[in-house]
Amino acid sequence: MADRGASALSVPDDWPAHPDPILALNRMGSFDWDLDTGLLYMDAQAHEVFDVRPDEFDGRPESLAMRVPAAEGSRLDAVVARAIKDGSENYGTYFRLRRRDGTLRWTRTQGYIRRDGGTGRPRRIIGIVRDATQEIGDMDAGRAQAEQEEARRRLTNVVQLATAALAHARTVDEVIEVLRDTHGLTRLGATSLVMGLVEAGRIRLVADGPQNDFVPGTRITRIDEPYPMSEAVRTLSPRFIESPEDFAERYPLLWKEITHLDITAAAYLPLIAQGRPIGAFGLLYSDRRGFSPEDRNVLVALGSGIAQSLQRAMLYEQEMDLAEGLQQAMLPRTIPSVPGCDVAVRYRAASIGGALGRDIGGDWYDLIPLPGGRVGAVIGDVQGHDTHAAAVMGQLRIVLRAYAAEGHPPATVMARASVFLHELDTDRFATCLYAEADLGTGVVQVVRAGHLDPLVRYGDGSCRHVPVEGGLPLGLSAEFGRLAYPVATFELDPGNTLVLCTDGLVEQPGADLDEGMHVLSALITGGPQDVRDLADRLIDVVDERRGDDDVALLVLRRHGAGAPRTFGRVQQHVSPGDPEGLTEARHMIRAAVRSWGARGQSDEIELVADELMTNALMHTEGSAVVTLRLLTGTDRRLRVEVEDSSSALPRRRDAGDDGVSGRGLLLVDALADAWGVEARGGGKCVWSEFLVSRAAG
Repeated sequence: MADRGASALSVPDDWPAHPDPILALNRMGSFDWDLDTGLLYMDAQAHEVFDVRPDEFDGRPESLAMRVPAAEGSRLDAVVARAIKDGSENYGTYFRLRRRDGTLRWTRTQGYIRRDGGTGRPRRIIGIVRDATQEIGDMDAGRAQAEQEEARRRLTNVVQLATAALAHARTVDEVIEVLRDTHGLTRLGATSLVMGLVEAGRIRLVADGPQNDFVPGTRITRIDEPYPMSEAVRTLSPRFIESPEDFAERYPLLWKEITHLDITAAAYLPLIAQGRPIGAFGLLYSDRRGFSPEDRNVLVALGSGIAQSLQRAMLYEQEMDLAEGLQQAMLPRTIPSVPGCDVAVRYRAASIGGALGRDIGGDWYDLIPLPGGRVGAVIGDVQGHDTHAAAVMGQLRIVLRAYAAEGHPPATVMARASVFLHELDTDRFATCLYAEADLGTGVVQVVRAGHLDPLVRYGDGSCRHVPVEGGLPLGLSAEFGRLAYPVATFELDPGNTLVLCTDGLVEQPGADLDEGMHVLSALITGGPQDVRDLADRLIDVVDERRGDDDVALLVLRRHGAGAPRTFGRVQQHVSPGDPEGLTEARHMIRAAVRSWGARGQSDEIELVADELMTNALMHTEGSAVVTLRLLTGTDRRLRVEVEDSSSALPRRRDAGDDGVSGRGLLLVDALADAWGVEARGGGKCVWSEFLVSRAAG
């Protein structure tokens, strides 16, 4: 064949091609040669033609050198190389091979060259080989080669070209489009075609043309009606009509409706898959009479190929319906209306190789209303693009929502979700980002598990991504025992928009992730103000790009300064030996105090909160939880609470003139309007309150 050698490249998903049984019946062997890897697949009949046992052939073309004399091999290589170089779709030639007993026999090979649709680069050669000794006989080899090439040209061209075109059809509509294509009909030599599918004991016409020349009243027919298509389905055998007279005699009801089409012959083929009829296919001719045995074989082989393509397309559509239904069931049916913000969510499945079909994936979004005017926003991506990924996504979304609704802080929500995924019976992991926003203060706390950073569009229209120190993806962090997820805090001012998305919105062929983030930021900057319009615009870009990954998107815009506010609380966990945690807590408190209209008291409140947090971390074991609340009633009060796991109560003591320790509670007593201690289960809560002027609010 040619010595290309096997490489580390992977073979195509549909390799090797499976020939139609009609080839084997004609004693033709088939081969599928992947030019990228160099691997050559031969069926059992081809092994017989080359007189090699399966265990003697390792899939490398050069291994056949023991059967093909060097001179014949060089000539064969030249024929193939010339066809590849000049852009031919096929080639054919005779060559001699040496059988096991040493005798030379003539062999015929024909191949169809598949090329890349974009570059035209040859990718595969699919063809046949057969013993040609009897054909050659005592005839002159050159004259026999020309005659046999012409005699067999249509057999290979029609079957291989139709098979190649149908191989790319993934839906029933695409199969029909391939068959209705004018060039396809030209290759088949037909004037018109019809195709029907069996549905509930009837035949529904799904294709006719190319000029919609269907017969009125035949759009849906019974299988027992006297039509050639019905008869082909009923008997599971083809119906060849060799002349107008034959047509008029056998099918008078149909003939009187198509006399204006000048039909001189027709072939109606049953489409059989797994032993049962799924439809029928008819070709009508206006320039021929009769069908030779070779013509009949070609058409039977063609019908078998169409049936296989249709069955594959029908199964694909069924799987896609199931997958899309599963995906929609796993995603939230509706997004709740949350006071204080506008929210838009979008999901778009992946495009399959740029086709119109869609693939299933594990991307998801969620919006979780929380007590105290807070809301949780989730975006995530489970590894894989199949129903298993969608099923894992649904389970993970539900447990993550449950953990957030239970009141756990963001880092705990993420850690528990990771443990859940690790303990689930799956090898998938997931990236995720969880943002908890207090819509009264604008304070947003974010944790990230291997996911993209969030983006914020500001009131002036500018947009940037917010860097968030992340942890490992869900599932992996539990497996490697790294469940600590850093919490980042930032402010979302009134009128600002938070954008969370999966990587399908960012990644582009030939571009790195940073470049994709810059492009996305520019799109958001120039996009509409309304969150729904902005979400639509971003998804439209994905459709235009036709990416190979699914996309989930969540856009949240905090209401403007004049909108009503829902006041609540902000909370932060601080671990011992974590100076960054203390810094984040101070930042959170400062932002909340300013937002709640107590800017003039922010120093005192922050100082008291810092003292209470420091005492909890120094004199107890474990972490502390600091919570800031705005209490409304007859008075407006800011309340600072610091919880720890120790039941030992703080006590006031005199620090002395030179003492450093001991002044903390004196400071709290001096700055706060009120303070105290409350028992909380196995620990306690030290609190302090500050009166806030209503005018300041």
